[in-house]
Amino acid sequence: MASGCSGSKKQKFNHTSSLPHNGFKLANGIPGRMIAHPQMCFFCFDVLYCQLHNLDPPKTPDFCDEPFPLFVTWQIGKDLKLRGCIGTFNSINLHSGLREYAVTSAFKDPRFSPISADEFSRLHVSVSILRHFEDGSDYTDWEVGVHGIRIEFPNEKGHKRTATYLPEVASEQGWDHIQTIDSLLRKGGFKGMVTPEVRQNIKLTRYQSEKVTASYQDYMHSWRSEHC
Repeated sequence: MASGCSGSKKQKFNHTSSLPHNGFKLANGIPGRMIAHPQMCFFCFDVLYCQLHNLDPPKTPDFCDEPFPLFVTWQIGKDLKLRGCIGTFNSINLHSGLREYAVTSAFKDPRFSPISADEFSRLHVSVSILRHFEDGSDYTDWEVGVHGIRIEFPNEKGHKRTATYLPEVASEQGWDHIQTIDSLLRKGGFKGMVTPEVRQNIKLTRYQSEKVTASYQDYMHSWRSEHC
């Protein structure tokens, strides 16, 4: 659960920041075959609804069931306030992975209280499929708005810690490389002074994601289309 070789030349990366997908926004999409699909979001809503109302799990979805690392993010209201975001860097089959993390991110994110039934109609859900993992040469070897980053570092007692931000976080916050790294160190539990030496001791992995988002209204529109 979500939870580099120095000296190599920094690379430049071509990317597409968004791709249309049947009217839904796909952020940080990778050219080529797309994995993320709006039906994944609707499946997460189905799973959460069944959990909230003690119903049998939803039927097996139609989208592909290949294994990928993934994250599920719940937000609420017009201001899209975060309500939960948990995922895995292990490759997991999408059907079981989304079923698991739709629930885990809704109910077990330690930063938030569990999502309640009366919040359901104000929710938005995002599914991020993580791809194209690469070791960074140092803590600056990634591009804001393109790459998510996962860092590994020793804390003040020498214990290994990890933390990650998905690709959209730094650009949404208006952060540069150093601001993002420093915030991520704090997120990972580093409590000491962040010095250039601390940053240089970070092992960084960069990755890209395909992200698809749907609101409750999108979900209900899709449900009515299937059942009416």
